[in-house]
Amino acid sequence: MEPTVEFSIKSGAPQAGRNGCLVVGVFEPRKLSGAAASLDRAAKGYLSGVVHRGDMQGKLGTTLLLHSVPNVAAERVLLVGLGREAVFRDKQYREAVAAAIRALNASGAEEASLHLTELMVGRRDAAWKVAHAVTVARECAYRFTRMKSGSEEPEPALRRLTLSVNDRSALRRATAGLEQGLAVAHGMSLAKDLGNLPPNVCTPSYLADQARELAKHYRMKVQVLEREDMEKLGMGALLSVARGSAQPPKFITLEYRAGPKKAKPIALVGKGITFDTGGISLKPAAEMDEMKFDMCGAASVLGTLKAVGEMRLPVNVVGVIPTTENMPGGRATKPGDIVKSLSGQTVEILNTDAEGRLILCDALTYVERYQPAAVIDIATLTGACVIALGHVATGLFANDDALARELLNAGETAYDRAWHLPLWDDYQEQLKSNFADFANIGGRPAGAVTAACFLARFTNKYLWAHLDIAGIAWKSGKEKGATGRPVPLLTQFLIGRAGRK
Repeated sequence: MEPTVEFSIKSGAPQAGRNGCLVVGVFEPRKLSGAAASLDRAAKGYLSGVVHRGDMQGKLGTTLLLHSVPNVAAERVLLVGLGREAVFRDKQYREAVAAAIRALNASGAEEASLHLTELMVGRRDAAWKVAHAVTVARECAYRFTRMKSGSEEPEPALRRLTLSVNDRSALRRATAGLEQGLAVAHGMSLAKDLGNLPPNVCTPSYLADQARELAKHYRMKVQVLEREDMEKLGMGALLSVARGSAQPPKFITLEYRAGPKKAKPIALVGKGITFDTGGISLKPAAEMDEMKFDMCGAASVLGTLKAVGEMRLPVNVVGVIPTTENMPGGRATKPGDIVKSLSGQTVEILNTDAEGRLILCDALTYVERYQPAAVIDIATLTGACVIALGHVATGLFANDDALARELLNAGETAYDRAWHLPLWDDYQEQLKSNFADFANIGGRPAGAVTAACFLARFTNKYLWAHLDIAGIAWKSGKEKGATGRPVPLLTQFLIGRAGRK
């Protein structure tokens, strides 16, 4: 968990306590931002002298910590490189804030006043700048140490961060941005924690317990279906994935109802494979440990509901999480098996490692009973999506263009972006089966598309979008860990549905 930092908002000239730090920007090449120029006047040209000597060029993400600047009460002044002013937009702003927070955490400052929130960032308002500063700050501070016996690094001294806005008229909007930023950050932290936990801890039963905790804290209605319940309902596709595991599968629903009573809910359906060996179609051993992240779709649903609950958004949301392990064994489903889904359609399982779509299809049929305004499923579904879009954008598919545009716009605002991919009927041909209604895979070509086409067969009764997050849900290598995406995108979408900006 990240250390607790207290955030506040103010307007006015740069100032901080004696043990604090003032954070101001420098554009490339060597141009002081407005707040930096104001500070420079008080310091009788000290900052411009430092900049013109070449100590700070203004390159994006660079930092320079100054001590005992003349006529400045704060002990430290942090200069942050902003890059070229002409191209200073969302990405550059977030990178500059991240660089500032990392430098502050490495310093001994207990409090800081961040004046990067005063900068012009395209047409973004004070609420957007404050919200993103808060989420970036919390992301930079996040550490997952729950499973370690002792801390490996000293905790940062920073305890208070003041976010500065240009004038008092922006304070109300900035305060709303602070509330939103904290809610999204807390939702992302929950999603990260769940993703980062080892699979012997984060089991389907553990996810069910987390849903119950969330329901208790935010007054949601929770229901957890057991294997016997799923058998009675006829969830043959989901249960086929669970057959090889000693861990019991769970089917979790969470209802948050703070909107108008008669308003149809938005349904969020999250893939919850708590560990994916591939089943009988066993994966290679290399990096198989990362298959604990195959429940990041489920984690993002829980994280989004936490954010929505914190903001008390006036919307109706139903979270649906089908969750199980996918394990090999004597009882496991075999390639060639045919199963009957909750919808009544039969599926020939040609590859047991294409299991996410099998648990999701029964969940997508189940949500019909809520008569949803729209359904969004979130899944680490295909390696093909990683090949198509890398680790930058979520793959977005939808049976309604207006819903797709709404999600794309939410992703742009949240800087948690998606890319719209085709869902044409032409691709359905690849799912043909000689023995069942259709197969669970369509071959290598357009693998992400055919996976979405499979799910589309279960979504004819409502507006639906599918988010393939296989490329963006976690990072590998030195920074290995869950990202908390797409909690920001989903939360922003629901903020829009609630009628808030």
